[in-house]
Amino acid sequence: MSRRSLRSALVLSAALAVAATAAGCAEEVNTGGDTQAGGEITLKEEGFLTTCTHLPYSPFQFTEGDQTVGFDVDLVNLVAENLGVKQKIFDTPFEGIQSGESLNTGQCDVAAAAMTINPTRQAVMDFSVGYFDANQALLVKKGSGIDSLEKLRGKKLGVQQGTTGETYATENKDKYGYEIVQFEDLALEQSAVKTGQIDAGINDNSVHYDFVKTNPDVEVTTEFKTGEQYGVAVRKGNGALLAKVNEVITAAKADGRYDSIYQKWFNKLPESK
Repeated sequence: MSRRSLRSALVLSAALAVAATAAGCAEEVNTGGDTQAGGEITLKEEGFLTTCTHLPYSPFQFTEGDQTVGFDVDLVNLVAENLGVKQKIFDTPFEGIQSGESLNTGQCDVAAAAMTINPTRQAVMDFSVGYFDANQALLVKKGSGIDSLEKLRGKKLGVQQGTTGETYATENKDKYGYEIVQFEDLALEQSAVKTGQIDAGINDNSVHYDFVKTNPDVEVTTEFKTGEQYGVAVRKGNGALLAKVNEVITAAKADGRYDSIYQKWFNKLPESK
């Protein structure tokens, strides 16, 4: 064997050793049921289903005491329980989640962040069946009289970076002539409306309605029928885990567990499943 061949062989052996070590850090879980994709589910950390999300986004995921709670948290807990593991929450910027980076770099096994399924995101990650219906809504100071994008001409409209609300606002900006102000998270956007830093904020309807419950000085004046659906996302091509998530969500909708979670966080039953 030449010196070059020997060097190549050593490099290959080292690479294989690293790969084997990395594989040993993950956990193969007995999937049970019909995953539709075959094969074992491999999780990034033994004993845990790691979920990427972005806090706060009440009532879907937010901090209560020393716990992360919410609708999405309870829903993904059903998947973790089915796999015989616990859910671990990884809080990370939404931009990295919706771009697929968080999943592709192995930060988490699934992403559950009240994230709308759309073609752009489907190109970089795989989504479960839809689990929640949403539209965009306008949050304003009570009594402002702003109940449409048209009335925002020359005013400031807040958006959360990377969201479908930002997309909708950008698409209509030239038509209605408002200024877009970006915020990294929902809490900053809503606080800016409340304190008068911006004239309105656009985001998903459920989170704005939740905010109004404890902030009577603001109100939701209109909704935009965007017809969105949230999905749980996995890394592109992770068919075994995706099939398991779909299996659990579908079963939960059929046996009443989904309704119980919905009732817990929205004080009503879902209009559709």
